[in-house]
Amino acid sequence: MFGGPCERRRRVPELPSVCVIGAGSSGIAVAKEFAERGIPFECFERGDRVGGNWVFRNRTGTAAAYASLHINTSKRRMAYSDFPMPAPYPDFPHHTQMAAYFDAYVDHFGVRDRITFGTGVAHAARRDGGGWEVTLDGGEVRNYDALAVANGHHWDARWPEPAFPGAFDGELLHAHDYRDRSQLEGRDVVVLGMGNSAVDIAVEASHCASSVTLASRRGAHIVPKYLFGRPTDTLSGSPRVPVWLRRLLFTGAMRLAVGPVERYGLPKPDHGLGQAHPTISSDLLNRVVHGRITPKPNIARLAGQRVEFVDGTSVPADLLIFATGYRISFPFLDPEVLSAPDNEIGLYHRVFAPGLPDLAVIGLVQPLGAVMPIAEAQARWFAAFLLGDYALPSEAAMRQAIRADRERMARRYVASKRHTIQVDFDDYLLALARERRAGERRARAGGPVTRADVPAGSMMD
Repeated sequence: MFGGPCERRRRVPELPSVCVIGAGSSGIAVAKEFAERGIPFECFERGDRVGGNWVFRNRTGTAAAYASLHINTSKRRMAYSDFPMPAPYPDFPHHTQMAAYFDAYVDHFGVRDRITFGTGVAHAARRDGGGWEVTLDGGEVRNYDALAVANGHHWDARWPEPAFPGAFDGELLHAHDYRDRSQLEGRDVVVLGMGNSAVDIAVEASHCASSVTLASRRGAHIVPKYLFGRPTDTLSGSPRVPVWLRRLLFTGAMRLAVGPVERYGLPKPDHGLGQAHPTISSDLLNRVVHGRITPKPNIARLAGQRVEFVDGTSVPADLLIFATGYRISFPFLDPEVLSAPDNEIGLYHRVFAPGLPDLAVIGLVQPLGAVMPIAEAQARWFAAFLLGDYALPSEAAMRQAIRADRERMARRYVASKRHTIQVDFDDYLLALARERRAGERRARAGGPVTRADVPAGSMMD
């Protein structure tokens, strides 16, 4: 069904069947798009609700939501394009409001009955010649022409590598397993990390713990949720403006509104603003200057009831929380089919693996913005391919584009397992729209693909 010099499928009366893995914020976007386009699919969700990571105390244990969690991307930037969030929602809704939004989304578009809850995919094996043999948790085997992987990437906790020397007599916790402030009350807490989860937990601990220490290897620029009376993420500027100019303008605005973070007592970042995923917080600096959070550099070693830092200081601790990110993993796929060693994964425009045209990975991005509109655009792209309206470039052109993108991101961002799937929200959507148009021309022409067929502004540039 798939193949040829440009991977495509021609319009035929019988459309390919698709297995959609996961009904989180990305999986439901796929389900909605496929339902509207008439593509036959089955969606499997191991939990009992849609929303994935946003379902507090999800019975699967994979959700990272905690009781006080609010989104750090404004609601207008986070909403699906054809389903705005309710007007009464605040600019930065609570996780319960997000979960309700996802429930309303699947009901509005009539896809809840297309999702099989309480059932996961245990294994998916690619058949000779294409297509997939899918084994469900209960042992049932089903066959599909294509696979849409939307299992998320905030569930497989990554611990410090290598582990810190020494021994710790208190409790070790990954941020993934933090749920509410009862875990913090009255304790001497050390949080390692300067990402959004680390800062949120440290701020919450500062209101109820005996002491709070926030340790960081490289520091971070702290971006407030509001700047000049507007949600900060609405000030990003047009993707048609060069990245360097946008970054220069935003850096100037931050200097004017916030100033250097080291003036507040935080470590000076070893990178420029925009060279790492931003840490969004309107509360951290306030808690630091009031003495409720003590900043420290990286941990040097663990010493029983104390934690020692590379500057030679130490603090008492009975709870050490590692906010050290996540591994990208696909436990239902054999590693030789698709894997992400050291969180490195080669996907064309973050979706298609060269040589596997019947597999699409949806929502596997770390955007400067929100995942949902990106997953929606990716779902539409995959649907266009399945319908024969879009043709992929040749495998060689895809690999060249992936290499070019990896090199460009390495120049832009600090080396970190956190940045292997980084994208700029507006730039990515613009590049994907351009690629869609180029692929539609390829599909109409039906000829071989050359370097000239990949448009300027795509991942190959």
